[in-house]
Amino acid sequence: MGMKVRIGVSAIPVEGESAQVGAGLAELIDELEAHSVDSIWLSDLVSSPASADPLIGLAYAAGRTDKLKLGTGVLVLPGRNPALVAAQLAGLAALAPGRVLPAFGVRPALRADRTLFPVPDGRRAEAFEEALVVVRALLSQPSVTHHGEFYHLDDATVSPLPAKPLDLWLGGRLPVGMRRIGRLADGWLGSFVTPAEAEVCRAQIVDAATEAGREVEEDHYGTNLLVAVNDSDLDAVLARIAKQRPGVDPDRLVCKGWQAARTQLTQFVDAGLTKFVVRPATPVTSRRDFLDQLATELLPLQT
Repeated sequence: MGMKVRIGVSAIPVEGESAQVGAGLAELIDELEAHSVDSIWLSDLVSSPASADPLIGLAYAAGRTDKLKLGTGVLVLPGRNPALVAAQLAGLAALAPGRVLPAFGVRPALRADRTLFPVPDGRRAEAFEEALVVVRALLSQPSVTHHGEFYHLDDATVSPLPAKPLDLWLGGRLPVGMRRIGRLADGWLGSFVTPAEAEVCRAQIVDAATEAGREVEEDHYGTNLLVAVNDSDLDAVLARIAKQRPGVDPDRLVCKGWQAARTQLTQFVDAGLTKFVVRPATPVTSRRDFLDQLATELLPLQT
């Protein structure tokens, strides 16, 4: 059986709309279900007025849909209580069995959020790895005792346990992050990478998993796909990407139009990636129109 290519969507900002919460989020969720999009992915942007907390937003989506998968893209883990995160994910999985796709990140995307997830200075990576171990244990074992450097639990439980343990995905693109995925995680959701870079990242994960005596399933590799459907504010977006990825032409990281998106998605598939989160590079004029175009141009590439 071939690998399953699946295409999800992030929040879709609309020109002139001040926030994705409330009616905007409801419209997005309903349109995704109506268009048979595979999944919705909500980002962890605490200080953004245009963003709902991802777990709250996904619980809202669970109650409005029957098939839409629910992903965090990504949820910042270090600085949160991992036992409470596990309990929230278990509750979400009970509301939407088989539809929860947790993906975690090391640090907030917004600079304004950096102080909201406190960990000991210089220990964020270590705290992240231990928190990931705690979350996995709580989501798969009826009772967990853990005494580590950062977290201590005695006979801790979350209920109800998912019928099937949740796959835990991680973001990132640096080699240290790829090795962490190979050692500890079940999948990779990249961002701001070219197909050639993604192929290297995938190989690094496979090597690290093999060294650790583990295996990451072959269709558990994915990335965000940034699509520009208009030129409004695109120069500013490209400038921000250039600062984030110095040395990489930002034009290689943004698909200018749907044909470019089809081409790049195919290149990612050739590099061994099969899961995609489509994100508009700039606000769109209409969510429905954007999703109509996505359904026509990209969803036929699902297998």
